[in-house]
Amino acid sequence: MRQTFDETTDPSFGAKHLPLLRAEMKKQGLDGLLVLHEDEHQNEYLPDANERLAWVSGFTGSAGAGVVLMDRAAVFVDGRYTVQVKAQTDEALFERVELHKLTTWLEGVPAGSVIGYDPRLHSPDALSTLRAAVEKAGATLKPVEANPIDLAWGADRPAQPQAPVVPHDDRYSGESAASKRARIGQAIAAKGANVAVLTSPSSLAWLFNIRGGDVIRTPLPLGQAVVKADGTASVFLDPAKVTNELPGWLGDAVALESHDALPAALDALSGQKVLIDPAVTSAWYFDRLEAAGATIVRGMDPCALPRAQKNAVEIEGSRQAHIRDGAALTRFLHWVDTKAQVELPDERGVVEALEGFREATGMLKDLSFDTIAGVGGNGALPHYKPVGAKIRKMEQGSLLLVDGGGQYLDGTTDVTRTMAIGEGTADQRRMYTLVLKAHIAMAVIRFPTGTTGHQLDAIARQPLWNAGFDYDHGTGHGVGSYLGVHEGPQRIATAFNSQPLLTGMILSNEPGYYREGHWGIRIETLQVVTAPEPIPGGERPMHGFEQLTLAPLDRRLIDMALLTVEERAYVDAYHAEVLAKVGPLLAEGVQRDEAALAWLKGQCAPLH
Repeated sequence: MRQTFDETTDPSFGAKHLPLLRAEMKKQGLDGLLVLHEDEHQNEYLPDANERLAWVSGFTGSAGAGVVLMDRAAVFVDGRYTVQVKAQTDEALFERVELHKLTTWLEGVPAGSVIGYDPRLHSPDALSTLRAAVEKAGATLKPVEANPIDLAWGADRPAQPQAPVVPHDDRYSGESAASKRARIGQAIAAKGANVAVLTSPSSLAWLFNIRGGDVIRTPLPLGQAVVKADGTASVFLDPAKVTNELPGWLGDAVALESHDALPAALDALSGQKVLIDPAVTSAWYFDRLEAAGATIVRGMDPCALPRAQKNAVEIEGSRQAHIRDGAALTRFLHWVDTKAQVELPDERGVVEALEGFREATGMLKDLSFDTIAGVGGNGALPHYKPVGAKIRKMEQGSLLLVDGGGQYLDGTTDVTRTMAIGEGTADQRRMYTLVLKAHIAMAVIRFPTGTTGHQLDAIARQPLWNAGFDYDHGTGHGVGSYLGVHEGPQRIATAFNSQPLLTGMILSNEPGYYREGHWGIRIETLQVVTAPEPIPGGERPMHGFEQLTLAPLDRRLIDMALLTVEERAYVDAYHAEVLAKVGPLLAEGVQRDEAALAWLKGQCAPLH
């Protein structure tokens, strides 16, 4: 029977599948196997055929790992998924361990053990750390030719996706693929290489101005490319995904080849200097190229930074996508504040309402991720999804946290708003306002060239820290342009990151507070890094952020006594912008909604 993987995945998977897996491991002379969430393309969101960790254990989170030995097994997750992993895995079969303790756990495997790994799934950087831990235990890591999970899965394994690959018009990308290839070719040469191997689907999508549908909620085509320093290239795709228009779109300088031709193409790079990114490319490519006699040049994917720095067309597209999405959000927030306050629907009904308003734009291609809607204690789980028995109804006196986004041809959106069900308590208002102060701090910050997100993170946290609170997730992640809702290399987080924030990068601004078992608060907007400009009376030009997301805040939850004069002015200015840009879409056109417009005017009135 074909299997799909979500929060309702059967927790008995371990009991069913571990014996099958261990039998295949035994055939290959393995005492253990490393099981990653990531697939051959290092994707965060996976097609069902690549959900190997979920098939083994039942755990379906977007990050994690597993280790299966002959007599025990463990699943490793970060703080976002501690509740989910308990619900989805059998504690009699799997230890549940914090993800950062994976190497420590491996140091305890029996001496002499042979631990298998699939080199197609591990980047060299990550693999070196795991290898050191295994060798410290006196065991060895062994690459497998055929993944034991795939063999054990057998005929029940879903087929690899074959969504058509289509052109992404220059009016959305802002630059032709030929121009991009010329730029990337120059970057390859500047690294002292003759050619680069690209395995990141987002790089393929960006470089060749194409989009696909192989990955849920993200318009990615799974494939690879070999790009030469002269700008010519070969793209390797499943022939079933090639549309009639694609060869002409790619042009004569790009050879379109079957994915089966990739190994021979890598072998043909013998004697060449090959640029390849050890952080996002699997070890299999390094092994194959070294065996072929190529010289490896380790370096960042040459598409990563150009993709992250949106051009003027992409930024304007994002603005328009956010105005459109803002009208849908406003209609939804009006619904929450009126009809839903009376009917008190469950979380699933909330999700369906928001998705319906987005679909009513007539331009939604997909969601950018599965919508999060949490009432009460469910809102205290940052990655909660309303499925199964966990679903709760809206209830007076609690909070509703909703986090969702849309994929539009001109931009990707991601926004979180927290709303009171009823009037909100003094405690809720205090915590919401502290989160709002943190959000404003990141929205208005100015910073010099060379500043990293790691350096800015503490600025957002300061209002919460000063009151004795914090949140256990990053403050901001990068976002693509009709690509992934999570995009690197930029981010704002406590973890060290050496990548400076550059003009045109889009990031989220999403501080929060989560009271376990009670409610959660998060305020999220997307913002784009602006070019450095002089500050009157200052000496150095400074970057800043332009707010892209346009959706009103819940006035009932703002304790104005906690806001400074400057913070009140920011909220008033932001609300004035929301009304000026979103209001016209509610006044006429496909999103016309006179009741929502009247409500928006009240929400955007100056604070008193």
